[in-house]
Amino acid sequence: MNSKDILGIDIAKEKFDVALIINDQQKHKVFGNNEKGFSDLKKWLDKYEAKNIHACMESTGIYGKALALNLYNQKHIVSIVNPFKIKAFGQSKLTRNKTDKADAKTIAEFCVQMKPQAWEPKQAHIEELGALTKRLADLTNMVGQEKNRLESSPKSTSELIELTIKHLKDQIEVIKKKIKEHIENHEDLRQKRDLLATIPGVGEATIAQMLTFLDCPEKFESAKKVAAYLGLTPRHFESGSTVHGKTRLSKIGDAELRKSLYFPAITAIRYNPIIKAFYDHLLRAGKCKMVAICAAMRKLVHIIYGVLKSNRPFDANIAN
Repeated sequence: MNSKDILGIDIAKEKFDVALIINDQQKHKVFGNNEKGFSDLKKWLDKYEAKNIHACMESTGIYGKALALNLYNQKHIVSIVNPFKIKAFGQSKLTRNKTDKADAKTIAEFCVQMKPQAWEPKQAHIEELGALTKRLADLTNMVGQEKNRLESSPKSTSELIELTIKHLKDQIEVIKKKIKEHIENHEDLRQKRDLLATIPGVGEATIAQMLTFLDCPEKFESAKKVAAYLGLTPRHFESGSTVHGKTRLSKIGDAELRKSLYFPAITAIRYNPIIKAFYDHLLRAGKCKMVAICAAMRKLVHIIYGVLKSNRPFDANIAN
């Protein structure tokens, strides 16, 4: 990568702090997280003649997406990094201050030293599918919350809660129909859906989420990289010869997507011969049930990645 001016960005809902490293100097500024703020940022960068920019920010959901797209459209290199990597980098540098200005500086320094890979926006129809699946997940969570309230609510409010649940369920059916129609109307999504549908244990909801997440499986070097991104890789605790903690998931990754894989893995344990055999082997080896389920989730991700990457239907002989 050629020498570039570095822009570290700390994103919040209403504003964002930037740290610009240019000509061995560092500049700091705060902008509103809106179209005017984006325009002001461009003017500020032009003032310092910062043209060849590598911008870096943490993956913070919806708050940073518009700014990332704005910078990308200006032909700047944009990197969106897992916040845990930034945090670990800051700790390694013995960073003591925890302010938005300090965070922007840490992100800029991370970009200089680690040179994270460039981000590219998803195609519009993939973004639309992602929005639909996100809304479906939100509505499903709302139903769960209302059901919990119903258990302890008095009769005076229980009828109202039941009406809310019915309304939410009606909306869920509308979203599910929209997702099906959207996939059916796009050839690439339709073909990948048909491939994923050959995997025992993978249903419509999981397929829609994976079509959004793994729209370009080539971006990941291997299935292990996908599992690591989702936080499904084991984290071992050992110190010397006497301290041995429980092995747990790293959980450094997309928490919502990781959570959504739990029930598909349970289904796969029952109906997918590869995952069932793998799960049973772990139990016989003395692993606890939850560890075995988490391993089954990871195995399922490996299979999904393999099917999409190879562009071939599920084959138990190959998957094994």
